[in-house]
Amino acid sequence: MEKYISLLKKIKLFSLIGDDDILSMLNCLNATVREYSKGEYVFRQGEYIRNLMILAEGRLHIQKEDYWGNLNILNEIRIGEMFGEAYITPDSGTLISDVIAAETSTVLFFDMERILTVCPSACPFHTRLVKNMFYAISDKNKSLVRKLGYMSQRSTREKLLSYLSDEAKRQNSGSFSISFNRQQLADFLSVDRSAMSNELCKLRNEGMLDFHKNEFVLYEV
Repeated sequence: MEKYISLLKKIKLFSLIGDDDILSMLNCLNATVREYSKGEYVFRQGEYIRNLMILAEGRLHIQKEDYWGNLNILNEIRIGEMFGEAYITPDSGTLISDVIAAETSTVLFFDMERILTVCPSACPFHTRLVKNMFYAISDKNKSLVRKLGYMSQRSTREKLLSYLSDEAKRQNSGSFSISFNRQQLADFLSVDRSAMSNELCKLRNEGMLDFHKNEFVLYEV
């Protein structure tokens, strides 16, 4: 667990908390580590969550499959991001989607009850942790608003340009790579893969962008 201290120091949940306090916190919060192979389920729809999780290695997809087998990728969890916070209340119910490892992944689990309850030893970092958690939840909400922005676009072309524009801004470069393959990107944007591929080719022919697999270049027009 100690090898993840440098990662934890970089994320908002542990902001302004020193190395020694983080080590104490890992014990206080009953932290555990679990590894998952590519394609393995971290959680399945209908399960209860009693932990706050942080992705330490790999990538996770939050996805949902309908009755007819159509898949929709609701979100992607990247290294250092937390998840499970939407289910922290006692009446939050069961998961409405699956969480699956998009590649070999390592997840850190923290006991949610211990996060929300001041421990008997009155750890000085506990108040800071709770405050940081709400800041981190605020950041997650911003991410969800971005996804809603993509989904609110009317056409496949507009959804693509909205997503690629945000990725270029996030990576601070007109040349960037994305973590999705073609099918995953189509599932994430809730569009038909063939229609999306056609739009990408049209955009390339119009001189707006170029691409090779998951590498993209956006041009000013």
